Amino acid sequence: MLGLRISPPRTGLRELPLALRHGDLATRYLDAERDDDHRRAGTAAVSAMDRAIEDGEWWAADIWAHRGLWHFERADVPLQAARQARRIGDLRSAAGDPDSARRYYAEAIDESRDIGAEHEQGLAALGLGRALLELGEVTSGRRLAGAAETLLARAGAPQGEVESARRLRGEELVLGEQTEERE
Repeated sequence: MLGLRISPPRTGLRELPLALRHGDLATRYLDAERDDDHRRAGTAAVSAMDRAIEDGEWWAADIWAHRGLWHFERADVPLQAARQARRIGDLRSAAGDPDSARRYYAEAIDESRDIGAEHEQGLAALGLGRALLELGEVTSGRRLAGAAETLLARAGAPQGEVESARRLRGEELVLGEQTEERE
């Protein structure tokens, strides 16, 4: 009536920070985002995340990682979304924040279980087990490592991944058994 245009509430992502809008990877991402091509935008965001990780730029990596997750969820590609949630957990753990990593590992475990992606579920369980051990939650961490070992073996994961879970799980020592002491 007054000639004012009211914008609808924004339901998408905030604008990409200015500091991240340069370079080939950012251009690829911004082009895909502008075209509403969520798969392509998610893939470009993951590439930018990987580059930021290589450069040790944790803030940038975290922003790109979350953008990748958001786009994969919008594109309805649940395996990529679950993988990206796990990678955010890995990123947060590597950056020294295992407490916030737990949320993303748990999300990845749930999503992977829902779609039957045992390999991805095993990797997320392994990551969560590591994060819990870093936080001093030894029993829970070792239980998750045992679950990860089972899932990874059943999924035919590379032997190195299964061995990582086995090492994290450790071995139980029964207390109270008789042993011979040597001098």
